[in-house]
Amino acid sequence: MSSYMPAALTDDWATPWPLFDYWNSLYNFDLDAAASSSNHKCVNWYGLDHPDITKQDSLAIKWVGNAVWLNPPYGRVLNQWVKKAYDSNLLVVMLLPARTDTRWFHSYCINQEITFIKGRVKFGEGKASAPFPSIIVVMRPR
Repeated sequence: MSSYMPAALTDDWATPWPLFDYWNSLYNFDLDAAASSSNHKCVNWYGLDHPDITKQDSLAIKWVGNAVWLNPPYGRVLNQWVKKAYDSNLLVVMLLPARTDTRWFHSYCINQEITFIKGRVKFGEGKASAPFPSIIVVMRPR
């Protein structure tokens, strides 16, 4: 029996509404920084399929808002998203895989407010839960 898990075919994993609603009740998000037209949680959002071309490359543009929600792609560029959140110097609340052994976790998250999510998150319309644990990281302006 192999323990190999194939890579996901997409990075587009929608935040579950109940999870978002809980954190939104605490912070009142005004920007969803890594979304799509079909899964954004805020009126103001950035994403590859945004109809406004100036809001399509979230890593390249300045984030604005009092409170930012971020459920970034979990692929090879995840570290760039976490660094962008850190460098933004805004209140950013992130839903992330609990990869506590990574450089990005130790460089940007370890000294932040971290909540470990009990159980596994079921993203969007998925039938199964994620095969990994998740955390919420709250980064506050410095």
